[in-house]
Amino acid sequence: MSLTRRDFARQSAITGAGVALAGSVGALATAPNALASTETEAAADTADAKQASAAGHHGVGYGPLLPDPDGILALPAGFKYRVITYSGRTKLESGEITPSNHDGTATFCGPRGATLLVNNHELKGPRASWPYPVPLTEGLVYDPAAAGGCTVVEVRPGGHVAEWVGIAGTSTNCAGGTTPWDTWLTGEETEDKAGQNGMTKDHGYIFEVDPEDRRANRDPKPIKAFGRYAHEAVVIDPKRGHAYLTEDASGPNGLLFRWTPPAGFHHGRGRLRTLADDAGVLQAFKCFDSGGAFVDDLSRATKIGTVYGVDWIDVPDRDAKSVSVRKQFTDGQVTRARKLEGMWWGDGGTYIVSSYARDESPVQHDGAVWFYDPKRRTLTLKVLLGVNPDPSVDGAYDGPDNITVSPYGGLVIAEDGEGVQHLFGATDSGRTYPIARNELNIGTAEKPEYSEFTGVTFSPDGHTLYANIQTPGIMLAITGPWKRQKR
Repeated sequence: MSLTRRDFARQSAITGAGVALAGSVGALATAPNALASTETEAAADTADAKQASAAGHHGVGYGPLLPDPDGILALPAGFKYRVITYSGRTKLESGEITPSNHDGTATFCGPRGATLLVNNHELKGPRASWPYPVPLTEGLVYDPAAAGGCTVVEVRPGGHVAEWVGIAGTSTNCAGGTTPWDTWLTGEETEDKAGQNGMTKDHGYIFEVDPEDRRANRDPKPIKAFGRYAHEAVVIDPKRGHAYLTEDASGPNGLLFRWTPPAGFHHGRGRLRTLADDAGVLQAFKCFDSGGAFVDDLSRATKIGTVYGVDWIDVPDRDAKSVSVRKQFTDGQVTRARKLEGMWWGDGGTYIVSSYARDESPVQHDGAVWFYDPKRRTLTLKVLLGVNPDPSVDGAYDGPDNITVSPYGGLVIAEDGEGVQHLFGATDSGRTYPIARNELNIGTAEKPEYSEFTGVTFSPDGHTLYANIQTPGIMLAITGPWKRQKR
């Protein structure tokens, strides 16, 4: 049933300042360069957050980051890291080199106390373009011309690490998402069709990878019901069965999608690959404010706590046979956003990242995190980072990308900005604090070599934070005195 503008306006009036927020993460307003409701608030919040980020004051965070003598990862005192995989140095079980360009990652409980991780490798185009593509393991290949895919990494309690191919022959495997039945959905951030960039098959799909059962990954089949476009992340609503998917694209800006399963369909291991190509309903979102006015782009929101109502509009041709999905809509039909990237299900809904707003976006920013509440059909702005005036200076954050809900409260965010790269946390009340800094690809003004953090995710027991440095491709395990973060 559609949420009408009249219903939304009435609901907003009843609750006062927008629809009441649900979940453990409140309005995360005070990032070092965040936008607040007034200039005075912004100045005060920014000063407080910088102080907390630098010194761990007010019980927030873990203190300043200490330089790493090995030049890989700066961490707070008491924390340490371990290199799990390193492209060009570590090897798979087959003896082949670990693929490069680590991206989205998730963890699962493995056998005998082990942790299993599925790791995307964002490798676009033909295999010859990359020194370390995902090996073409027999039976696990979709398109033998494509360089990307996923590997599965097993970390055993004694420290032993094993790695093998989960899927190969896919392209530009960027983010993705876990399922309630403990598999991984990997997305191709490309729209290349057969005959383009050396590909022999159409790309731009979601594939399911089972971290436990290697046989389940044989003969990879794209989930065409989810649509063909530049996929970033995907989450599954465990209660309603909907899939939510982000699109990282421009010209025009990308969309947020919802897939509704067909009547009688029941989710489970391997069930998605049984779907017909046109199964269910794929829709794009359309937002409106409390007064019923259409919102053309999410960057229009400039105040933390902004709440939009959401309608869902059917996609005409989900396989984009002749026209890209996002170009099938005219202005006024759907809401757009620049660089819709990471998502994570938590608190009864999904957190959604818009990494930054540039180019076609009506208002510029350096990162936003939204929360979609499927019950209320509302989208609430949780984090908004102002444009970073000097990305080369440590201490401010920009370009949030992969995201996870922390077992210690709030969010943990991987930075994909223009300068110094961090993993940083944001508490329920909006305090931000650094967790790690990339010192491997620190670069200089004359020769920038910054490489983003990706794949931020906690182990199932919450003791280890895993994250990747995308280039050259390093998976890291971070341990230390984790604690519940105060508001």
